[in-house]
Amino acid sequence: MDLFEKCRSDRLLIEAQKAIAEGTYPFFIALEEHEGTVATYQGRKVIMCGSNNYLGLTMDPRVREASREALDHYGPSCTGSRFLNGNLTMHEQLERELADFFGKEAALVFSTGYQANVGAISALVGRNDVVIIDKDDHASIVDGCRLSFGEMRRFTHNDMVDLERQLRACPPRAGKLVIVDGVFSMGGDIAPLPEIVRLCQQYEARFMVDDAHGAGVVGGGHGTAAHFGLTDQVDLIMTTFSKSFASLGGAIMGSEEVIRYIKHHAHSLIYSASMPPSNAAAALASLRIMRAEPQHSARVMAIGAQMRKGFTALGFDIGESQTPIVPIITGGVEPTIALWHMLLEAGVFTNPIPPPAAPTGRLRTSYMATHTEEQLNHVLEVFAWAGRRLGLIPQQPPTELVPMKLAFGF
Repeated sequence: MDLFEKCRSDRLLIEAQKAIAEGTYPFFIALEEHEGTVATYQGRKVIMCGSNNYLGLTMDPRVREASREALDHYGPSCTGSRFLNGNLTMHEQLERELADFFGKEAALVFSTGYQANVGAISALVGRNDVVIIDKDDHASIVDGCRLSFGEMRRFTHNDMVDLERQLRACPPRAGKLVIVDGVFSMGGDIAPLPEIVRLCQQYEARFMVDDAHGAGVVGGGHGTAAHFGLTDQVDLIMTTFSKSFASLGGAIMGSEEVIRYIKHHAHSLIYSASMPPSNAAAALASLRIMRAEPQHSARVMAIGAQMRKGFTALGFDIGESQTPIVPIITGGVEPTIALWHMLLEAGVFTNPIPPPAAPTGRLRTSYMATHTEEQLNHVLEVFAWAGRRLGLIPQQPPTELVPMKLAFGF
């Protein structure tokens, strides 16, 4: 059989080509400009409600200037692995400040968040070890588990009874690591860290939190462990720089000895080019802004609460969201794509998430500290218009919302 036959007959690709021909393909959308809360698509402005730029720092002049200065000073690349010639004093300064901000002894910076998860997990989980993850954990966690030599087990999302069952079933002498997203990227809900910590202590398991979507947002910006006051009881904290940090890269934080071990065993660190200087500088500048100006975290959390209230009042199902990530659950692929397309045509950019990326079809909306009240109210109005036209919410506008003029092409 020809290895490439799958490239011609893959059902997913056939459906994608059909959607492209019909003008309803919702992925790889090419934006002409990206200006924080507003982007340009096919020559017109759209309100961006699909970015992970939670604090809006990609547009902060201090972050941009730091990145520009690093580019001018160091050039665009380190042209090598950190293990050899690509390690900068800036990388190590970023690590020291990250460790301090997240309340850990040490940190290790990777070129992407994906590499941080894959590298840390595959380095730590060896033969005869068991890694237990939430079924809604990010794909990078799953891939890290698969690249390790240990056994991967999954428990039902946020189900502590199932987690305990998995822990109880582990071989007595097995090393055990539990990993969860702090904030789940498709649902906006927060992992129940107090219960997980209790179970990990009871069954002598180590605990890692992927805080890609929690850092900068919850816990005053210090993340999910800080949100619950459990920083000292979470063994490892991972985060990415492509969200609140307005950059590219990732890091893992923990004890000195564990970070040192990962540093010398993580293939995705040792055998990959180091984080470019301009990205390291942007992440460091963002981190310092987070520390000095916690109002950005408070603002984005307040906006999340405002939008959850607004969508619920309109009659949309937003699941269990507790953060600025607010899913609009439609239940199927067709209504998800239809709603996405109608919103985009009306000037609101969202992310369509069909199964299996999420348990049920949904639009993933997310908000920034820099969204204005006018923009947020406009988004609710457009959603109300589209939701009623598609029969996803009741036809009559609720009394809790003040009607506003719908202005397409905001």
